[in-house]
Order: sequence, then C-alpha cells, then structure tokens
Amino acid sequence: MTRLLLMVWDRLSLYLPLLLMGVLALGTYWLVESAPRINTPPAQRPVRQEPDYFMKNFRVRTFVESGRLRSEVFGQAARHYPESDTLEIDAVRIRSFDAENRLTTATANRALTNGDASEVQLFGKALIVREALLDRTGKQLPRIEYRGEYLHAFMDTERVSSNQPVELRRGSDVFFADTMEFDNVQQVMNLRGRVKGTLAPPPAK
Repeated sequence: MTRLLLMVWDRLSLYLPLLLMGVLALGTYWLVESAPRINTPPAQRPVRQEPDYFMKNFRVRTFVESGRLRSEVFGQAARHYPESDTLEIDAVRIRSFDAENRLTTATANRALTNGDASEVQLFGKALIVREALLDRTGKQLPRIEYRGEYLHAFMDTERVSSNQPVELRRGSDVFFADTMEFDNVQQVMNLRGRVKGTLAPPPAK
C-alpha cells in the first residue's frame, strides 16, 4: 500500500507544475476581467483632403430655382474636395449673375470656389470685372476692375477683398494698395498700407 501511494505521488509530482501554472493563468485572467475598464475614446481618423473626382477642359453651370443662369465656370482642369465641397480649378474663367442679373466676370491662373461659385478665391494674375451699368434709379455706374495676385470675391454681394497688393480701377479712377476691402453695394472702399490713387475729374456736362 505504501509503495502504491509513493507511485501515485511520483505521478502527481510530475504534473504538479503544470497544474500550478494552469491555476495561475486562470487567476490572472479573472483579475484582468474583473478590473475596472477605462473608457478611452476611439482614435479619430484624420480628415483627408483628397479629391473625389477630376475634370478637364470643362464648363459647369448653376441655376437659381426660377431657371435663370446664376454662374458659369470654365477651366482647364479641376479637382473636387468632398469634405469642404470646394472645387480647385486651373486656368479659370467665371461668369456670375447677381439677383438683378448683373454680370461679373473673373479670371486667374487658379481658383478655389464653393459649390455654387458664389465665393471665389483667385490666385495668380487675378482679374475681376463688372461692366458699367445702370442702377435702380437709372444712374450710370462705372466699370470696376480689380487686379492682383490674390483676390477673394463674394460674387452675389459684390464684395472683394485681398491681403496682398491690389489695383482697383473704377471708371477713370485708379487706386493701388497693399490690402483692400471693397463693398460695391454699400459703395465703401477700405485701402491699407501704401495707398496711391488718381481721381479723374467728372466728365463735363
């Protein structure tokens, strides 16, 4: 009997380390599962500004609800960015009509526009022109021309600004400035920096 007990003990001693390791592994697993979890927010993927479509040698038109043409955009190439719904255009030409169907045109080496081309940033040889016209009272409004390497235009509200040197021509008047803010509807012009201007006398009646 004693010999049998010794044989059983010898067998158990062989497997005892494995049993102890199993017990320790179970205990560790239980501790991990029982420990309070720290709520960490999932890592946010960075917003990637990548175009979702391209265009070449194109023309895009937008219309108001009544069917009237609102804007017409021509370009050599364009890239649309869905995150901001903006269109980057190379060799751009824009024709835009306001609520009174008055035409404003814009050209530049490159442009960045919103979805309906009502807000446009022009880069490189930027030019915005609004031809002479009559206002609601029948008064003649002179031709306006903006030139610069950067122009930021709000086509519907006829506001143009720039944080770079610009040239503004209004009829026969010419102005140069380091920066500019111009509201054509309110007829308010704010020129800053080195400002130079030439005011032509009104035509004789």
